[in-house]
Amino acid sequence: MSVMVDDDLWSAVGDPIRRRMLDLLLNDGSGTATSLSERLPVTRQAVAKHLVVLDRVGLVHATTAGREKQFRVDQAQLARAVAQLAEVGAAWDARLQRIKRIAETIQRRRGTTNDSEKKQ
Repeated sequence: MSVMVDDDLWSAVGDPIRRRMLDLLLNDGSGTATSLSERLPVTRQAVAKHLVVLDRVGLVHATTAGREKQFRVDQAQLARAVAQLAEVGAAWDARLQRIKRIAETIQRRRGTTNDSEKKQ
């Protein structure tokens, strides 16, 4: 079972500051680098760099509002990211179930072997 994963997308959301930015943008509907920096433990310049990363992978889009850019989350791209995460989770669940079955089989065989050794 092979799941296609967009590494750039997951690299972008792998950063806790960017995840927090997405949360803020989702809650507020939109935001600027300035408004986000007021609520995050990083500078406006750092927020702007994070927004470039999120924009590059399509998670946010900007519109110009005066001298600043207003950023909004791209709901379709976010849904794609969530779907990928669900697929990866399902693939790992299946792998872990196979490992569990193998371990249980080994344990049963060892139990059978130990029981026959005790009888002798």
